[in-house]
Amino acid sequence: MTKTFFDYLNRAVMAAMANRLRNAIVVLSIQSVFAGAALAQAPVPVPKPAAPDFKSEWSKQENIYRSEGDKVPSGYTIDRSLSDYVRALAAGFDSKLAALTPADRWLDIGAGRGQAILDYFAPEYDITYPEGRAQRGIKAQTVAMSIEDRRTVEWRLIAANKSANRLQYWFNRRLRDYTLQESGQFQLITDVIGGFSYSTDLSFFMEKVISMLATGGIFYSVLQDVRSEAGTNEPYYEKAPFLTEIVNQKNEQLSVCSWLKRITCVEVICESKKGWRPPVQAYQVQKLCSDVKVPALTPVHFESGTPPERRYQLQD
Repeated sequence: MTKTFFDYLNRAVMAAMANRLRNAIVVLSIQSVFAGAALAQAPVPVPKPAAPDFKSEWSKQENIYRSEGDKVPSGYTIDRSLSDYVRALAAGFDSKLAALTPADRWLDIGAGRGQAILDYFAPEYDITYPEGRAQRGIKAQTVAMSIEDRRTVEWRLIAANKSANRLQYWFNRRLRDYTLQESGQFQLITDVIGGFSYSTDLSFFMEKVISMLATGGIFYSVLQDVRSEAGTNEPYYEKAPFLTEIVNQKNEQLSVCSWLKRITCVEVICESKKGWRPPVQAYQVQKLCSDVKVPALTPVHFESGTPPERRYQLQD
């Protein structure tokens, strides 16, 4: 049979349609292969580690703060004398305190019963430190700060004979709860196994302390059982970490002293005290200007105690 023009045209159209269908199948197959490969290569999301839950330990620590009488645990000292401060704090503290004038202010954080301040107002103080007695006059303005109210009869009697701003006792609030407008600034701030040893947020604690220092003012504090600046010592308690530890992003240990020296606008002196068990490191932090920046620390471990066991990671 003779094929007509329409027969050829019909066959050409059918062939073109078949060819396009094959190409479409090939393209779909290739896309399918690549899609499968991409799916296979997609990284599996790694869940972020959960933030440490310190609530239980914080609750135990709060019970220590509120303990009274026979329930006060061993090691939680609330009646340190001024002579204890002189022994524990960095050299020069006693001279700095003796040089304060009636216009100056002294804040004692974690003061407990406020015994150190009471000793400062005792007649025996001027006998012990005759230098500058005329300058001291009626003594500096003092503030004892404590989470709990541990004022004694002695405190109330002495405070009753002083002007309102000469002998103050602040309680039921932590350092972080006071605004600068409320607290004002101080020429001298001390902390002997107080907030600096117990705070859960060490970097914020230091920000508050330095903000409350007048320019030229000094913060004196101590820590028990910490890594020395040289890093040559071991923890005091066998098979236990240092009481306060700082690590960097590589989990390498840093000393508290080296961290303090990273704070801007301050001058830091660290002093290892001899004869203390556990060993004590004393810190003198003098404020030089107002542009203060404290390197941030994130708490990664907290175990209640007197004082607690703490570990922080430096956020570089």
